[in-house]
Amino acid sequence: MKATIWHNPACGTSRKTLAILKEIPGVNVTVVEYLKNPPPAAKLAQLYRDAGMTPQQGLRLRGTDAEERGLPQANEATVLAAMAADPRLIERPLVETDKGVRLCRPQDRVRDIL
Repeated sequence: MKATIWHNPACGTSRKTLAILKEIPGVNVTVVEYLKNPPPAAKLAQLYRDAGMTPQQGLRLRGTDAEERGLPQANEATVLAAMAADPRLIERPLVETDKGVRLCRPQDRVRDIL
């Protein structure tokens, strides 16, 4: 099975999620450090759609200026554009497999799509 994780190595939850992925036999993991290689707005839209959530639900509030910018109340296109331009606004980690997409907070949510 293929799995892609949008990962921040400085985040404990992201590191724990990656460890789970690596310990499962047969999982071929692709790691995308999204702060260095941010996904475009269209990819983010697809990830949130496949996860059954809105971009606003995937917005990282802690440690960002998202609230000051009014992003929690903004429309989806505005939120996605802001995330693509400033990937610190993306809550992490997002994991995509053939079985779906999850925002893995807590990290054990990744098991739902393995």
